[in-house]
Amino acid sequence: MSPIVEVEAVCKRFGTVPVLEGVSFQVQPGSVVAIIGRSGSGKSTALRCIDRLETIDAGRIRVCGHDLTAPKVDVDRLHRDVGIVFQSYNLFPHLTAEENVMLAPRLVLKLPRAEQRELAARVLSQVGLADKAQSYPSQLSGGQQQRVAIARSLAMTPQLMLFDEITSALDPELTGEVLKVIEGLARNGMSMILVTHEMAFARKVADHVIFMHRSKVWEEGPAAVLDAPRTEELRQFLGNGL
Repeated sequence: MSPIVEVEAVCKRFGTVPVLEGVSFQVQPGSVVAIIGRSGSGKSTALRCIDRLETIDAGRIRVCGHDLTAPKVDVDRLHRDVGIVFQSYNLFPHLTAEENVMLAPRLVLKLPRAEQRELAARVLSQVGLADKAQSYPSQLSGGQQQRVAIARSLAMTPQLMLFDEITSALDPELTGEVLKVIEGLARNGMSMILVTHEMAFARKVADHVIFMHRSKVWEEGPAAVLDAPRTEELRQFLGNGL
């Protein structure tokens, strides 16, 4: 089976500052990959490049059959195939949970309203929020808002989901709510890449871990690398409790 994500020798600079230096890794269909590392190591930039929110300076990225370095890459199609959820929920405050989820199916997929509502009901149920469809973001906890953001991405039926520090603003109880959703997606075979600082989160959901350090992939392997790191840099990172 071909990888769903192929990152090959990718380099990215912001001005004169290198953020990614020769980064390479693959993601297999149905796998859950956690990218860990200190702040500034390039984790979130790598994720944004995979969704082409950032363009790269060198190398190649292929995602869900799209060559992101091709001159005529279909970015709209890419964003239908790849969902991304950030730390900030970015929900529209004047729309209910249901309306937030229905927005992209209406504007992008051009679905009839009845199908939009049916789709919203299904994905809100999938994240455990069937009873909050008519609630506004201000009436929801942080964990519930994050789950609505996940449902909104799922409504586009993506092949791949990207999560950028989605639990870092949540307390442990709310983090647990979101973790259950991620675990459910994993059981259903969703391909996912998670950028996270939370090692317990990574240990529980990831089947592959990528440790980034100084803008490079420093170490990678199955989740067991978190218990037996091969490099001193990863040992120090884990030893600091980060």
